Amino acid sequence: MESLMIQGAACRCQQFLALCKLRVVSLIVFTAVIGMFLAVPGWPEWQALWAGTLGIALVAGAAAAFNCLVEQKIDAVMARTRARPLPRGELTSTQTLMFSGAVGGAGLFLLNQFVNPLTMWLTLATFVGYAVIYTVLLKPATPQNIVIGGASGAMPPVLGWAAATGEIHHDALLLFLIIFAWTPPHFWALALYRREEYAKAGLPMLPVTHGEPYTRLHLLLYTLLLFAVSMLPVGTGMGGWIYLIGATLLGARFIQYAWRLHRAYSDALARQTFRYSIWYLSALFAIMLVDHYIPIPL
Repeated sequence: MESLMIQGAACRCQQFLALCKLRVVSLIVFTAVIGMFLAVPGWPEWQALWAGTLGIALVAGAAAAFNCLVEQKIDAVMARTRARPLPRGELTSTQTLMFSGAVGGAGLFLLNQFVNPLTMWLTLATFVGYAVIYTVLLKPATPQNIVIGGASGAMPPVLGWAAATGEIHHDALLLFLIIFAWTPPHFWALALYRREEYAKAGLPMLPVTHGEPYTRLHLLLYTLLLFAVSMLPVGTGMGGWIYLIGATLLGARFIQYAWRLHRAYSDALARQTFRYSIWYLSALFAIMLVDHYIPIPL
């Protein structure tokens, strides 16, 4: 009997964790932590590091859970999301709302109590931007949902910078711009090979409203924009030779994927592009960190 209770509790924990979209949150937290390290010449203060990381992670998980709550009917008709706890009936809307509120509230408390109020307010604004403005208002209303809503997804390094320094620096805004420019080609690659599911769900994603060729062209144009934006840290002195070489190689590969999609589309290539985009952002920020601690000035 006790064993069954333990298994049941473990299963319920897994269901709540599934709401948090841990793979997405891990990338959010990673870029936030990089922002903390880039903000200071040495190492971030230990309290700001652990409390900032945990607080941002909790609020990001809460935003993901609220997104699952709002989109449960949409998730039920899409192959990649129908196995989530709400469409399967494993959790109720009330349980999800309470979980999101408790986890998000705990994260905001940590940030306010152990980091600084600026980080708490910025993180709260990011939650509202993603969970309400993007999910509730923009996503079902306009094919530019990813472009406009990408502002909330680009905030993590700014949050990390604020956690480490208590201020917003122009270099933090460069990190914001990189993720902001990365978001459209990243999501449009996904939307291209999931276009039929998005159409079935009634979501006005760009491939649904404007067609494949239009989306492929704009994916290429935004990838070129991303390459240009990724060079800005070099121009401001934030990045040295290590970053310049790394960003150039990563960006050139991304452009190659986008060009191939534009010239000869296939779902398989769109999947590869989507997967590479995730690796691209992780590698770019990791190289930026290496460059920060092993500077080779231009």
